[in-house]
Amino acid sequence: MPQRSGRTAKLDLRLSPEAKRKLQAAALASHRSVSEFVLDSALVRAEETLAGRTRFGLDAERWAAFLEALDAPPRDLPRLERLFREPSVFERGPEE
Repeated sequence: MPQRSGRTAKLDLRLSPEAKRKLQAAALASHRSVSEFVLDSALVRAEETLAGRTRFGLDAERWAAFLEALDAPPRDLPRLERLFREPSVFERGPEE
């Protein structure tokens, strides 16, 4: 269950009477207040949503291809090498 320490901010939301009844019934069934039920449910969903942006899963074949790409020697990129050799616009003097 998500941690609820230091609760000082308030979140108001509008919902239909049907949605409110459903949340009240679910909170009652789980022996929690509506606020606790809604907060816990929303935090679980938030963690699931954010986890999808930081973690990914691969099957064995794709994992092997991923490791192969990581282990491969770097490609020659002449244009990128030239870019790094040239002074940046921040390094050039005003006369250049």
